[in-house]
Amino acid sequence: MRATYLFTSESVSEGHPDKVSDQISDAIVDLFLSKDPEARVACETLTTTQLVVLAGEVRGKGMIDTDGNWEPGAQEEIQRVVRQKVKDIGYAQEGFHWQNLTFENHLHPQSADIAQGVDAAGNKDEGAGDQGIMFGYASDETDDLMPATLDYSHKILAQMAEDRHSGVAPFLEPDAKSQVTLRYADGKPVCATAIVVSTQHAKDYCQPWEKDGKSGGDAAKYAELRDYVKGAIASVIPAELLSDETVYHINPTGKFEIGGPDGDAGLTGRKIIVDTYGGASPHGGGAFSGKDPTKVDRSAAYVTRYLAKNVVAAGLAKMCTIQVSYAIGVSEPLSLYIDTSGTGTVPDEQIEQAVWEVAKARLGGLTPRGIRMGLGLNKPIYGKTAAYGHFGRKAEGDLFPWEKTDLVDDLKAALA
Repeated sequence: MRATYLFTSESVSEGHPDKVSDQISDAIVDLFLSKDPEARVACETLTTTQLVVLAGEVRGKGMIDTDGNWEPGAQEEIQRVVRQKVKDIGYAQEGFHWQNLTFENHLHPQSADIAQGVDAAGNKDEGAGDQGIMFGYASDETDDLMPATLDYSHKILAQMAEDRHSGVAPFLEPDAKSQVTLRYADGKPVCATAIVVSTQHAKDYCQPWEKDGKSGGDAAKYAELRDYVKGAIASVIPAELLSDETVYHINPTGKFEIGGPDGDAGLTGRKIIVDTYGGASPHGGGAFSGKDPTKVDRSAAYVTRYLAKNVVAAGLAKMCTIQVSYAIGVSEPLSLYIDTSGTGTVPDEQIEQAVWEVAKARLGGLTPRGIRMGLGLNKPIYGKTAAYGHFGRKAEGDLFPWEKTDLVDDLKAALA
């Protein structure tokens, strides 16, 4: 590991068009799971100017009958859920309004060919819903055991969204992005060198401008927005990391009044690095939102985070990356790989063996069903995951169970 280096991660707000799509897709997952814990959902969402389109494959009691037809009222309920989600995010704008947008539902029953390969039957355990590789990661650089650059990027935008909803910052609109660059020394952040925040705003909360005979902006209003954003940053990033060296880029393009799906089309699954570790860890390529927990893209990424976090929380390593792989229709994983980047207190092979043993004892293994049942994933718990990161969140009630550190003693015992 290099002694000193710069590292950067970004985040996007709940009002970013891709995140609007993610949240709608996960609202559909939660709707199906609320009626049938064994529901199957693969929901993709397109959002653009005054339009939301759903497409994908679904199966679930209370929504689809045994002949593959919609139950009475099911499609109307889906539309209500979609409009409510857009309203909750805060979109009541001319170009994207929860009440006035056009809605199209192209969801249809899951393929019988896929179902026969992945469903449990007789003596056959539930198989993985697809092939693929998934990664989990943890680092001791923050209390959340997450990369600090991503942790701060998420929390800046979450604070801004809270202030927008509460009325503390009424000049903010839903769409926003953040980016944090930190200087590291010996693996620990020592200085924030650059912070970027671009936020959609109310009319004229930008620097004065003139173009093609038109003008706008208000210096005093822009100063209010800029000072607010710098305050939000200071409420998140530790004071010792902020200095005269820190460069702030706040709405560097100037005006940002048109945003959200009216400014750019949004699609489910396009913010996979924001959703995971901000570039600090490899990514298997599969998105999470819109997928029920039988899809290992989602559930295996959650369980590998769970295992990696417990390895670091147990003091067995300062950072830990775990890879797991699956084949469609096959229940057992094909491989498990652990890399602590030389920070482990014992060889990685020993940690790997301990993780296998603990996973089998506590979860019944790393099969799709073992993961789902062991972590309690067959519940409508996914709505809150779809903005501000799936990891580094607080495990509370049924929410974010993969963030618990209840395997620490088991891992230590396995290595004793």
